[in-house]
Amino acid sequence: MEITSTLFTAKAIYVGAIFAITLGVATYSTYFERIVAAFMQDRVGPDRAGPFGIFQPLADAVKMFMKEDFIPAQSDKWLFIAGPCLSMLTALMTSAVVPFGDTLDLGNGLMLDLQGIDVNIGILWVFGIVSLGVYGVLIGGWASNNKFALIGAIRAASQNISYELAMGLSIIAILMLSGSLSTKNIVEVQQGGHWNILYQPLGFVIFIVCAFAECNRTPFDLPECETELIGGYHTEYSSMKLGFYLFSEYINMFISGAVMATLYFGGYDYPGHDFIAGKFGNNIAVLLGVGAVIGKALVFVFIFMWVRWTIPRFRYDQLMGLGWTGLIPLAMFNVVLTGAVMLFTVNEGGSNWITIAGSWAGVALMLVVTAFYSQFQYKKNKLATA
Repeated sequence: MEITSTLFTAKAIYVGAIFAITLGVATYSTYFERIVAAFMQDRVGPDRAGPFGIFQPLADAVKMFMKEDFIPAQSDKWLFIAGPCLSMLTALMTSAVVPFGDTLDLGNGLMLDLQGIDVNIGILWVFGIVSLGVYGVLIGGWASNNKFALIGAIRAASQNISYELAMGLSIIAILMLSGSLSTKNIVEVQQGGHWNILYQPLGFVIFIVCAFAECNRTPFDLPECETELIGGYHTEYSSMKLGFYLFSEYINMFISGAVMATLYFGGYDYPGHDFIAGKFGNNIAVLLGVGAVIGKALVFVFIFMWVRWTIPRFRYDQLMGLGWTGLIPLAMFNVVLTGAVMLFTVNEGGSNWITIAGSWAGVALMLVVTAFYSQFQYKKNKLATA
């Protein structure tokens, strides 16, 4: 009974720590996005609220709390309130199956698995919760009784459905290589530097593009396109209800980065892991692994911010065309290529290097085909407009 109570307490502390880290990263992502934007635009960023502007997120939070909590007269009140709450809840729930570290030794034979829940359908959990997130947007847009909010919500739903298909197909190749749906097992297969990015470069490119679309980040921020839809699905929102929508976007960025680190970059694996475990103990190596996951996720958060200030927004027809006629065929080709390379490797008794070479050769082939196809389309459009 005492052992169970101790493990429950340790797990509760771990879950609380992960939530605190996630919320802290999301809070200060607003500050770092302003810093990145200032750097990109060659100007001074936030520097008034505290030294170097580090209290700017707190000032933003106070501003949000002080704003009037406005609810439109003709809106559906309870659904209007439920929309941002659902978006926030689904954003936080995704982190439950992300393995932030290996097993921690608590002494007396107690071992703590640094993962919220270790289920053998972890990838399905991620996709299930992500697909539920669109309900928060749809409910908020519909309950607002505003045509711009409704159009933004419909755009978000169609965009998420379109890009979830390509994202799911890109994951199939990972499942073929690891032989498991468990995120923990996927990380364990990559131990020793055998990261999936070496075997799945095309799958990673597809996944990260879809992650931009799922997070509604530029150049896929059509649901919030201010030039067409004012504020999109959260046009009628103010105060902390608006803050919940904006906050959930930054949480999704961090969790998406953690998922990409888990699937393609070894998760909590890092160079020198075995050396540190042997010299300083397993627990030190495990804690450094937690830092490795968070560090990799923060790199992806920076990429999200970098792209926002680099690439212009797509038109809606371009966005849907990229998803249905570009990424989905590429993802299907990647699955076929992965299966062919795996079959050849097994039959010929080849090494991992053959798998890596075959994967990158497939990427090179697709680049050549894409280049010729782009030239063909360019000439075709030029003749059509001549």
